[in-house]
Amino acid sequence: MKHIVVLTGAGMSAESGLKTFRDADGLWEGYDVTKVATPEGFHANPELVLDFYNQRRRQLLEVKPNLGHINLARLEKHYKVSIITQNIDDLHERAGSSKVTHLHGELLKVRSTFDKNDIQPWTTNLLLGNTCKKGYQLRPHIVWFGEAVPMIEKAMDICMTADILVIIGTSMQVYPAASLMHYVTQGTPTYFIDPKPALESKPNLTVIAEPATTGVKRFIELINLNL
Repeated sequence: MKHIVVLTGAGMSAESGLKTFRDADGLWEGYDVTKVATPEGFHANPELVLDFYNQRRRQLLEVKPNLGHINLARLEKHYKVSIITQNIDDLHERAGSSKVTHLHGELLKVRSTFDKNDIQPWTTNLLLGNTCKKGYQLRPHIVWFGEAVPMIEKAMDICMTADILVIIGTSMQVYPAASLMHYVTQGTPTYFIDPKPALESKPNLTVIAEPATTGVKRFIELINLNL
């Protein structure tokens, strides 16, 4: 089976009702990202940070995967599909995708502030005083600005094996995620799905200037697959 590697960003989940991106003015849902998405912000005001992610978690549990997520999952009937996402939601998994790599962490997980490998599922509010087994405060399992991206090497390895690359709902301007498209073999057919595409068409690149739901459907049509 051919291997389709899919890189997804905030635009993938936008049609589900999630705003999981940093706006140009440095705000995320009205919050200064330096206050809620950095280690320094957590150290300065952990209650604010925990409340911010509690709100995001509650919002996530109220929304559903959109048709873009669902059609990507359906591709697994015909292809090996690996999804590498910058999103912290679980909508790919809920839609049925079985191979999802989260570059920036997962909202429905928390981890110990003492041991980064002590990770556990979490679907309720995370509060000051919620601790790991060793007694250390739990924090959101999110890669904050200024922190290393532990899954980036795995993502690079996945991209190296792509027969087809699909990029959905991301500007491909934020590193290290933006570097991943350069790890596919030269000449690999690449499809870029975004209503305001930042990449210009060139050999082996097909730009689909549409949102995720209709853009994924168009991609499927272009590879002559009837789901």
